[in-house]
Amino acid sequence: MTQLEAYVAKKGRAELVKQVRAKIDELGIKYIYYQFISVTGRIVGKGVPTDHWEAIADRGIQLVYGATANLYLDRHRNYIGYGPEASELVAIPDPDTFCQLPWDHRVARVFCTCFRNREEPVDAGAYLTSDCRGNLRRIHEQFQQDHNGLHLRHGCEPEMMWLKKGADGLPDGGATKPNCYHIDQFEELRPVFLRVIEYSQAMGLDMIQGDHEDAPGQLELNFTFDDALKTCDRLATYRQICAQVGREFNLIACFMSKPFMGVSANGCHHNLSLWYGGEAQVKDFGYESLPGMASTFSYLKDGENTFLPDPERSKTKPGPIGLNAIGGVIEHLGALTAIGCSTVNSYRRLWDTGLWAPVYADWGFQNRTCGLRVSAPGRFEYRAVDSMVNPYLMAAAILKAFDDGIKRNLDPGEPEHRNLYEAMEAGKQVKKLPMSLGEALDRLAADEVIKSALPGEMYDVYTWYKRDEWERFLATTSNWDMENYIDCLP
Repeated sequence: MTQLEAYVAKKGRAELVKQVRAKIDELGIKYIYYQFISVTGRIVGKGVPTDHWEAIADRGIQLVYGATANLYLDRHRNYIGYGPEASELVAIPDPDTFCQLPWDHRVARVFCTCFRNREEPVDAGAYLTSDCRGNLRRIHEQFQQDHNGLHLRHGCEPEMMWLKKGADGLPDGGATKPNCYHIDQFEELRPVFLRVIEYSQAMGLDMIQGDHEDAPGQLELNFTFDDALKTCDRLATYRQICAQVGREFNLIACFMSKPFMGVSANGCHHNLSLWYGGEAQVKDFGYESLPGMASTFSYLKDGENTFLPDPERSKTKPGPIGLNAIGGVIEHLGALTAIGCSTVNSYRRLWDTGLWAPVYADWGFQNRTCGLRVSAPGRFEYRAVDSMVNPYLMAAAILKAFDDGIKRNLDPGEPEHRNLYEAMEAGKQVKKLPMSLGEALDRLAADEVIKSALPGEMYDVYTWYKRDEWERFLATTSNWDMENYIDCLP
C-alpha cells in the first residue's frame, strides 16, 4: 500500500467524508476550493462542483508539481523546482478542514495533503516533500514520538496594513494615520475589522484582542493559540479573509513586510510553548448573524506547559525544557532568519533604525531590544519573523531548533535585563542576525538542523525560489539607483 492509499484509508476518514456530504446538502453548498500551500505561503489549488465530493475525497485533484512553487519562472526562464515534463501531484482533501465561506454560502474550502503521482516510476504515491503543510504535520508527529508526546502550541500576531486603492488599482497610502493604540484611528477602520472578525469567527478562529498599530492603516487582530498545524491553517485562513474584506471595501489588504520606511513594519511575532497532554475541546460561538454556518470549533486545552517557571529554580525563568528550546533557537537563529524573514523586503524592517526590530540574537524578559523575549509566564516570543512568512515552514523549523536544543541540552545563558544596545556599548558581545536575504540563505545552507525542516525536494525548491528572488533584486535598477547616480559625474 502506498502512502497515498494508506492516507485515504485512514481509520475514521470515511465517516468524515460522509459528514461533509451531509453538511454540503444541509447548507446547499455548490462549489469547493481544494487548496494547499505553496513554498511562499500562497494558497493554490482548484475549484470543483460539490457533486464530485466523494470521488475527489477518494482520488484527489491533480496539479503540476510546480504549483508548489507558484508555477514561477526563474530569471533564466526555467520553471522553479520542476520542469514542464514533471508529473502531476495528487492533492487529497482533509475532511476535518472543510468550511463554508461566510461571504458566499454556496462555496466551501478544504485543505489538502499532497502526494507524488500514482504512476511515478519511483516513489509512486509517496508524500510530496515540497508540500510544506504535509511536512509540518509529519515533522510535528516525529517530534512528539521523540519527546514522549511533547508538542508545540503557538499563537501569532499577524500585523498588516489596510491601504487605500488608487484609480490605477495600486496603493495610495494608508487608510488611517500611523498612531499606535489610538482608538479613534481604530474606530475609523471599525467596519473593516468587524467584518474580518465576523468572517473569522465563522471559519473557526477564536478572535481575541486587536488594536491599531504604529504604521498607516496598520491593524493587529489576534486569535487564540493552538496546536501548530491548526494555528498555521488559521493564519492562512485569516489572510484569505482579509483579502476578501479588502475587495468588499475597495481597500488593499497588505501583508508586505515593509511598504513604508520610517514607520513600523508588518511583523508576525510567534508566541511559543511546548506541552504534554491536553484534550480537544469544543467552543460554541452561535453565529446568529450568519445562518447556516457551523457554530463550534475545536481547540486544544489543558495539559502541562513545560515553559512555565519551575518554582524551585526561578519565579521567572522558563522550566528546563523551555530553556533548552530557547537555547536551540539562539543556536540556529541565523538559519531561522532565512525562513522568518523570507523576502528581500523583509530586511528593510531590520535596517530601519529605532523601531524595535529584532536585530540581535539574545533573549530577555519583556525586553523588546532582544530577538527573543519571555513575553508572559509560559511562553516566549520569537520576533525575527514578519507578515510574509510561510507559517508552515516556520513552525517546522522552530520544531527542529527546539529538538536540537533539548537533545543537546543547550543553555541560552542568562536573560538580558538591560537595553541591549546600551549593554553592547558597555562591552557585551552579541551575534547579529543576517542583514540580507542572501546572507540568510548562506546561513541556512550551512545549518543541517534547520535544513532538515525542509526535507527532500523542499529545500531545493525553497532555496531555488529565494536565491532567484535575491538575484533578481541584485540585477534590478531601482529608483534609488537613479536618484543617487544619474548625475553623479562629472
